[in-house]
Amino acid sequence: MLSVEQKKEIVKTYGKTEHDTGSAAVQIALLTARIKDLADHLAKHKTAAGNYKDKHSYRGLEKLINQRKSFQKYLQRKDLVAYKELIGKLGLRK
Repeated sequence: MLSVEQKKEIVKTYGKTEHDTGSAAVQIALLTARIKDLADHLAKHKTAAGNYKDKHSYRGLEKLINQRKSFQKYLQRKDLVAYKELIGKLGLRK
């Protein structure tokens, strides 16, 4: 779970202003942080066979990934330069 300070730092870094929480770049950055946090949780709680014990959290992770993918497609359509810069900063593939 992201703390309030972490969210504010992400908004400050990727937003146009300190209060810009709705832009696609900020949304992608926030979702990326949540995805990393949840992926760490799931990696910690695996069975010996490599399966996830926490099925509900895994489904939530898939939903977050798909939501981020939608934001990425939108940003890529609207502003290709900003999209390429953002995925470079976040270290995402594409």
